[in-house]
Amino acid sequence: MKSARDLMQRGVADGVFSGGVLLVAEDNGVIFLEGFGFARLAPERPLTADAVFDLASLTKPLATTVALMLLVQQAKLHLDQTLGNAISDFSGTDKQSVTIRQLLSHTSGLPDYRPYYKELVDLPPSERKGLFRSLLLAEELIHGPGEASLYSDVGFMILEWIVEVIAQKPLDDFVRESVYDPLGLNHLFFVPSNSGGRRNDLLYVATADCPLRRRILDGEVHDENAYVAGGVAGHAGLFGTAQDVYGLLNELLSVHAGRPNTELFNGDVVRTFFERQSDLGSWALGFDTPTRPDSSSGRYFSDQSIGHLGFTGTSFWADLSRDVIVILLTNRIHPNPDNERIKVFRPIIHDAVMEAMGR
Repeated sequence: MKSARDLMQRGVADGVFSGGVLLVAEDNGVIFLEGFGFARLAPERPLTADAVFDLASLTKPLATTVALMLLVQQAKLHLDQTLGNAISDFSGTDKQSVTIRQLLSHTSGLPDYRPYYKELVDLPPSERKGLFRSLLLAEELIHGPGEASLYSDVGFMILEWIVEVIAQKPLDDFVRESVYDPLGLNHLFFVPSNSGGRRNDLLYVATADCPLRRRILDGEVHDENAYVAGGVAGHAGLFGTAQDVYGLLNELLSVHAGRPNTELFNGDVVRTFFERQSDLGSWALGFDTPTRPDSSSGRYFSDQSIGHLGFTGTSFWADLSRDVIVILLTNRIHPNPDNERIKVFRPIIHDAVMEAMGR
């Protein structure tokens, strides 16, 4: 892995990111795990392999999607159930016929993003969630359900609402009690604003200098919509280490492949969620698949791969046919959120890893 190590060191030196962790696993075991650079630049804090990152949109597959996997296998909802049926408030709206499957595969017709936080940030925290959901109810579709693919934070905000209604508890409590705790994943968690904040025994990786909060964020969710939602949302808010991201992904891959596992997840359900859904886009259910020829996974991950990216500089790719997992967690937005050099870096590092393994 010398070439991958050299690339990570060069990424720090060239300002692609201030710091990062690279984890590579093959055949059900970790073969490379190392931290590089700095968790924070001022004051300077070296980054170690057990650092905790704001995982940003990795929340979508690693929290919201796995929660829905469990609810599907428990027969508490089904993928083609409509939004109007799942949440009665949506009955009579233009979104009533949108299905869970369409929300998960980004074909719901909802817009990609809305800055809801601008309308919520000046309200008392106790009043924000109600208005937040009123805004989701009022949000209009920009095309018909199932007509096009558009990656949507808004869809996953609604999916968090669905989890809460069906599971009868908040998303963070449900995934902790039903997924993370049973798997022993103590370093995958949300940081609710009403919980007293960050855990002081952990090394958090700083993100951006936030204009809204007027400070460099460190153990606080970066995404503004997740922030005003109280730190827990369906599209962002999850924090974690590379090791625990791997722990969850390896469990899912073991279930998919029929290897020994905890039997927390059902194999047929996992395989359904890992399948690309249509020719409209590259999306499976909550997970992405490689796009050709310009996938962030590089040239060597097969078409039987799943992955996801996060705005803060996080990503994972898992090749289901080759049993390879690559987790790249960085703080590419520290301190500048406009730094986009990670886009060029990601496929290069993935190619270097696969070449090092002879893949």
